[in-house]
Order: sequence, then C-alpha cells, then structure tokens
Amino acid sequence: MIVSRKEIKKISRKLKKEGKKIVFTNGCFDLIHKGHIYLLREAKKLGDVLIVGINSDKSVKKIKGEKRPILKEGERTFIIDNIKGVDYVVLFDEETPEKLIKEICPDFLVKGGDYKKEEVVGKEFVEKSGGRVIIIPYLKNFSTTKLIERIKNE
Repeated sequence: MIVSRKEIKKISRKLKKEGKKIVFTNGCFDLIHKGHIYLLREAKKLGDVLIVGINSDKSVKKIKGEKRPILKEGERTFIIDNIKGVDYVVLFDEETPEKLIKEICPDFLVKGGDYKKEEVVGKEFVEKSGGRVIIIPYLKNFSTTKLIERIKNE
C-alpha cells in the first residue's frame, strides 16, 4: 500500500503497539532488477511488516544527477507496491532516509551488500532503539547502473 509520511508514522506506532516487527529498507529503485527483488524478499523474511522508502524524483536527481530517475516516482512506487512481501511504500524528498527512519523506528534496517554496516544512514538511531542493521549479500552484476550500461551497449 502506498502511503504518505503522515500515514506511515501512525501505521508504525500502531504496528509497534501490536508487537509487530517492522523491517525498513530504502532506495531509488530506478529500473527494477533481480537485485532489488532479492533484497526485498530477503528483507521481508526478517519481520512481520516490510516498509520501503523510495527517493522522490527530486531526491534522485540530487543523488544521481539530472538524467535520473529514468522511471518517475509514480511508476517506481507502483512497481515496488506490487512486489510480493512489500506491505507499505512511502516516498521521501530528502537525500537520505534518516528522518523517515526516526519516524518509523524499525526493528530491522536493511541495505544491500554494496553498503558496509557503518555506512548505513540511520544505523546509530536504530541500534540505540534496540533494532538491528542487516546487510543483505549483494547479487553481483545486478545494479541499475550496470543495467543502463547494458541497454546503451546493446
């Protein structure tokens, strides 16, 4: 379900009261590929509810440059929302999801294997709150950048 920032705050509080384990991951999710699906499926296995934060178009441009995203935020949120195991999708405008992580207070903060634990934004907050940061092993040769390169070269 695609929800607003205001809604996800309320939903998260309710889920916590119910004793549900919240898993959070985030990304641009531009040009969805096997690596994205793998990350989301593995993340879901860690808890009861999977919340996915997606960088808005404005945010992606700041991070990746003017030519990105290729898929607009409406398309990206729709696709992620329709992946089995994803419970909630929420957009964020900031360059990092730090504020969103503090609003959700997940039990598990998940990133792909291209990150080191100490690089994960929100790590300190999640661990101080009793949560854990989990790095899902990276599937080699599956990245949006590599996919774009492959499309250009073929």
